[in-house]
Amino acid sequence: MEHKTTVWNKKIKVGHAGTLDPLATGLLIICTGKQTKEIHVYQGQIKEYTGTITLGATTPSYDLETEVDQTYATDHITEELIKETTIQFLGDIQQKPPIFSAIKKEGKRLYELARKGETTEIKARTVTISEFEITNIDFPKVDFRVVCSKGTYIRSLAFDFGKALNSGAHLSTLRRTKIGDFSVEKANSIESFIEDLKIEN
Repeated sequence: MEHKTTVWNKKIKVGHAGTLDPLATGLLIICTGKQTKEIHVYQGQIKEYTGTITLGATTPSYDLETEVDQTYATDHITEELIKETTIQFLGDIQQKPPIFSAIKKEGKRLYELARKGETTEIKARTVTISEFEITNIDFPKVDFRVVCSKGTYIRSLAFDFGKALNSGAHLSTLRRTKIGDFSVEKANSIESFIEDLKIEN
């Protein structure tokens, strides 16, 4: 996505290489000026996320943006089963984006339809999960780390993970930690970015 904005009465191009969900935190690559032409390069790079999946309940948005709509049994779920189930999601997999997403269908964003209570058929797409690691289990919360391709929805991964466990699940926290060689640990804060723009101007 690329757009123009005005900062301190000087027009400059500003764009970012991939949005984050409303409740997510972490790394966002921002390009200015001529570097906005490179946005597509960053968008296509492998990404790493960490977060928490909560087992036993689903939400329409697959995360905490909406309320729980259904609960499920979890008595059969063990730590061993949780770790074994991650294997099903490694490699190239078919994934349906959540209805609460910015994908366009017939000129409308899917989340616009979802908020009106409308339903629509969403086609599955191929995404690649190269790593899916369970980092901690504090039932019903499961912490994870995922390395994935462009176009992967971690919310959908959480939802599908719950189904694979013969239960339900939703994403309760999410943080993007890497995009290609860029890491959130070495990233500047928004405040620092604004100060840098002031210096350049």
